Amino acid sequence: MFKKNAVAAGMAAFASVALTAGCAVADGSKGSDVDITAMSADELAEHLIFETDSFRDQEMQEGGDWRDRMTQDDLQKACSMKGDPDGETAGQVVAMARASYEAPESIELGDWRKGAELADSGYGYRQGHRTDDHGQREPGGNCYNCHVFDPRVSDQGTIGPSLQNYGANRGTSEAVLRYVHEVISNPHQYFPCTQMPRFNSDRHQLLSDEQISHIMAYLLDPESPVNNQ
Repeated sequence: MFKKNAVAAGMAAFASVALTAGCAVADGSKGSDVDITAMSADELAEHLIFETDSFRDQEMQEGGDWRDRMTQDDLQKACSMKGDPDGETAGQVVAMARASYEAPESIELGDWRKGAELADSGYGYRQGHRTDDHGQREPGGNCYNCHVFDPRVSDQGTIGPSLQNYGANRGTSEAVLRYVHEVISNPHQYFPCTQMPRFNSDRHQLLSDEQISHIMAYLLDPESPVNNQ
């Protein structure tokens, strides 16, 4: 999820080819007197995306606007590279993730049934002609998109590891609860530059601590179907 932004990457590639070939690139800025030929490919991409009329500036459900959503933080910038991060970069990413994590006073399991609903739901942060309305429905975790959990669910993803019998194999000790909460909140603490979203971090709060407690229960509670396979 945190690889180089697809829109910015595409614009940078276009800008690089255009500048290298000496092509003229129209500047759509109103009243602009900017010399785009003096820009690097990345600078031109930023200019075309943010300073022209190339996108609508909308408020985001997580707060802020499109510019905030499309602007990478330091962790995302560090992970914007081809292939896996080298050892130095990985260490920097882990350090940034751990510095930004705020542990709750206590970590407890919620309702696994509610967690199953949240794991199944991909609702939450789509923006455009069908903007998700949080006043009508709460966001979900979309966990099935990447993980296998529940034998009752026909379509589950394989991008991430299977989590079948996760709680049955690991138990519900304080150490396990803390680890699972840390991974769901900000997985870069253990898996630098992972594709898994940061569900509750200083960047975004996609899931509340209460929602995370429900998903943790779905994953760890002995009564959950995840642990009865």
